This record gives sequence, structure tokens and C-alpha cells, in this order.
Amino acid sequence: MEVQSESRSREDFTTWQRIIRLDAIRANEEWIQYSPVQAAVSESKAHRIAEVVGLKDYHHLEPARIFHASRLVAILEAYALYDPEIGYCQGMSDLLSPIISVMTEDHEAFWCFVGFMKKARHNFRLDEVGIRRQLNTVSKIIKYKDSHLYRHLVNLQAEDCFFVYRMVVVLFRRELSFEQTLCLWEVMWADQAAIRAGIGKSAWSRIRQRAPPTDDLLLYAIAASVLQRRKQIIERYSSMDEILRECNAMAGHLDVWKLLDDAHDLVVTVHDKIE
Repeated sequence: MEVQSESRSREDFTTWQRIIRLDAIRANEEWIQYSPVQAAVSESKAHRIAEVVGLKDYHHLEPARIFHASRLVAILEAYALYDPEIGYCQGMSDLLSPIISVMTEDHEAFWCFVGFMKKARHNFRLDEVGIRRQLNTVSKIIKYKDSHLYRHLVNLQAEDCFFVYRMVVVLFRRELSFEQTLCLWEVMWADQAAIRAGIGKSAWSRIRQRAPPTDDLLLYAIAASVLQRRKQIIERYSSMDEILRECNAMAGHLDVWKLLDDAHDLVVTVHDKIE
């Protein structure tokens, strides 16, 4: 049995390596303007690191993207070994890319990613229990905030909110720009830190903040993005596929500060009903 298990583990890791390399090569270059030191990496250094991590088919890329892809490979492979239950799933590179763009040391970026994944890892479980819980929360937020929109979703058999699946998995990374992503994530992390510090509703009100901290700010933001498009969803769309296309088309068209304002409004108005 041990031999079979070890053989399966090696097979899994080989599969993860192949997918990691493909995803790393496809990583976009949006981060470059925010990390001038990494963007200025020499061609020789970029190629040397690419060879060390076994990156393939990278010669069409400029040095900065080769360097970025190589760092993704190194850290994601290390994480797959660190957490073999999850290993690697597509979407993890989206979560790591902003981290390594602002952190120049791989060991620091790795442990930051490990901390990030403590909450995000349930997004990548094969049983999808974590994802379904979050989609159910988004559905409840919409139901309590806008019963008309919710009834429309029920009529379309879309009340499970599967159309925001991608947003949940990669924490809005593909809908927001690099800078907007960092803004949203930092506000989200601040909420989580406040909860860990024991700052509840009463303490929050004493420091004159409207919305209490919540572990699920991301989900309120996702619900807010759907509610911002309630009119066209109700009037124009007659299938979940059409709503899914609308959600995918949000990329590059969201105002992160309006999104956070709307999310905090939702926390104030429906948080107690959701809990």
C-alpha cells in the first residue's frame, strides 16, 4: 500500500508540475509597472533561473516575464509539496502573482502564500464544499437585499449563483486590475485581522466605522457586483449562461472603491440576517 501511495504521490506531483509551468508562462505582465526592480532583471539572470526551475517554452517572453514565471514555478511547486492534499489547481497562480510582485524574496513570498492559502485553500478542494458554502452566502445576500432580483434568479434556476464561481475561486483577481486587487485584498485582510484581534461590533462602532468586520467581505463585494447590474440582469437576461457572460465581462469595468462602499453597505444591512 505504501508503494502504491508513494507512486500516486509522484504521479500527482508530475501532473502539478506540468500545469504549474503552463500557467506560469501564461501569467500576464500587468504587474511590471508596480515592480520596477523585478522588471529590470537581466536576460542572463532570467534565463538562468528559468533553467534552474525547469521552465520550458519561454524564449518568446521578455526577461521580466520569464523571471516572474520562474518564481511562480518555484513557489507553487514548493506549496504543492507543503500541502499535498490540495497540491496545485489552476487559479493558484492568480493568487500568488500579486504577492511575488511586491515581495522580492521567495522564502518570504512562500510563507505569505501559505498564510493566504489557510483561508483560500478550501476553494480548491475537489469536494467543493468550501465553494458551495460561499456561493450559498452570496445567494443569501442577494435574497435578503433584493427579493425581485432573487426571484428572477430562481426563475432561471440560477439562485445557486454559480455564475460568480470564478470570482470566488480567485478572489476577484481576474475581474480587477493588479492595483485594484491589492486594494480589495488588503481591506479584506484588515477585516480578518480585526476579527482575529477580537474587534467585534461594539468596538468597531466606538472607532466610528460603519460596517463591522467580517470574514466574508469578499462575498459581500461579489454580491455587490451582481446587484450593481440588477437592471440588465432582470430586463435582458433569460438564462444563467447570459448572466455568466455578463459577470465575465466585468473584467476591467469595476470601480473597486464603489464596490467596497456597496459591500460595506450590504454588511450593515444584511449581515445579521446572514449569520
